[in-house]
Amino acid sequence: MASLSILGVTGSVGRSTVKVLKEAPGRFQIEAVAGGRDPEALAALAVDLGARFAAIADPQAGRRLAELLSGTGIACGAGPGAVLDAAQRPADMVVAAISGIAGLVPTVAAFGRGRRVAVANKECLVAAGAFFMAEAERTGTVLLPMDSEHNAISQALAAGRREDVEKVTITASGGPFRTASREEIARASAKDALRHPNWSMGAKITIDSATLMNKGLELIEAHHLFGIPANRLETVVHPESVVHGLVSFRDGSVVAGLAMPDMCVPIAHCLGFPERLDTSCRRLDLAKVGRLTFEAPDLERFPALRLAIAAMEAGGSAPTVLNGANEIAVAAFLEGRIGMLGIAAIVEETMAKLPLGIVPASVADALDLDSGARHVALSLLPKFAAKAS
Repeated sequence: MASLSILGVTGSVGRSTVKVLKEAPGRFQIEAVAGGRDPEALAALAVDLGARFAAIADPQAGRRLAELLSGTGIACGAGPGAVLDAAQRPADMVVAAISGIAGLVPTVAAFGRGRRVAVANKECLVAAGAFFMAEAERTGTVLLPMDSEHNAISQALAAGRREDVEKVTITASGGPFRTASREEIARASAKDALRHPNWSMGAKITIDSATLMNKGLELIEAHHLFGIPANRLETVVHPESVVHGLVSFRDGSVVAGLAMPDMCVPIAHCLGFPERLDTSCRRLDLAKVGRLTFEAPDLERFPALRLAIAAMEAGGSAPTVLNGANEIAVAAFLEGRIGMLGIAAIVEETMAKLPLGIVPASVADALDLDSGARHVALSLLPKFAAKAS
């Protein structure tokens, strides 16, 4: 029985991981689980999974978590230090599903020789990609991509030699505003943006999907994760979300990863790797799908994708600044403080105000650059507040 820790167990990816685990009884012993601010949900999952340790990031929730776990035999802790404890406890595999830049420190802390780390946090690779990959290699950590797109690409890359890869394509659903005009996007509310047509995800990633920033972040992630040059990476809009990634080889062959839009598919692949797990995931029936369509992304209506591509090409601290500013802008949009178009505008102006040539060489470097980007983005919120719908 393999041991497993789940960082971000109360989030969307964490709960999907639990669903997959329930269909693989006897395969895993849960060493640790970590959550953010919901002690009731974390305690219930810890008990249900038979975890040995539970950590909650919010220090104020520690007392409540301890009360809920009293008598269960499950040890617990609260605060960032406890989350690091969860990441570092002895486990064969760690699912890194804490969203945002908050996931960087515990994910790196989980690295260890022979340990498999399933990465569902793209911000780690966006904010500190070169360092992140170098540290994984230095520590002998095996990284497994858990994002649906990168998981599909990793499987497609196995079809040939890396030097024979001509191009890698990441697909985008287009989100809820795929056919909307710029004016309609400008008027959109957070409620409108959270209505994703294909995926059920957390609020932040759903907004990123609506702006197409998510695809830009995924391009940067793929650049570092697979060592693919920026000029050999592209994204294409694919509304059905059936084809998740494609790899084009020098002989004209194209290998694609297909599955129904269900996070349980890439999660099961990572948990079982190199074997395959039995799951109840929805099966792809192409006859029922009927048609697969593709179109180029519109960088005028979705400037966030344009900014992310530019950041990937620029390198240095550009992706780190992009990510930090975006997290601030998305939070402000969800709070109704700025309009939809204000997200990309704040990111672009933040990037224009900061030097972008510094390559983060450590977690501390990445966090310092992120902090600077957040400070500038916060200072710009009043400028764009009047444009909120």
